[in-house]
Amino acid sequence: MGLFSRVTADVLAAMKAREEDKLSVLRMLKAELQKAQADKGRAEALTEEEEIVLVRRLVKQRREAAEQYQAGGASDRAQKELGEIPFLEAYLPAQLNDEELAALVKTEAEKIGAASSKDMGKLMGALIPVVAGRADGKRVKGQATAYLSNAAK
Repeated sequence: MGLFSRVTADVLAAMKAREEDKLSVLRMLKAELQKAQADKGRAEALTEEEEIVLVRRLVKQRREAAEQYQAGGASDRAQKELGEIPFLEAYLPAQLNDEELAALVKTEAEKIGAASSKDMGKLMGALIPVVAGRADGKRVKGQATAYLSNAAK
């Protein structure tokens, strides 16, 4: 079942269960998926990767909005934004834990021969396709930086 079908089914379930917060987020997600599909054109369906990128973008927007609200002193609105994130993350692939991510960084670094901070660009270029939505870019960069700094010693 595609992401759009899952979201549609979950919208109905949330309506029946009277889960207003979840329903609001799912309706927004469904609208964003429809908008992305319309932008792409009717002939082609969104790929799974495009759907994941869209959901990750929405999660990132919620985090950034929460930071802005917090900085502006509107902590109640910040909490609302942060409360929407788990509903969206349910549609993302399982995230890598730190140990799995560290192992991937080590494997890819050994493959390409990355040994110093000068190789950071090469290492990140190799890692991003491998991680593909299963870890945040900041986490990947942090693990890569840690690995390369330890490798240089």
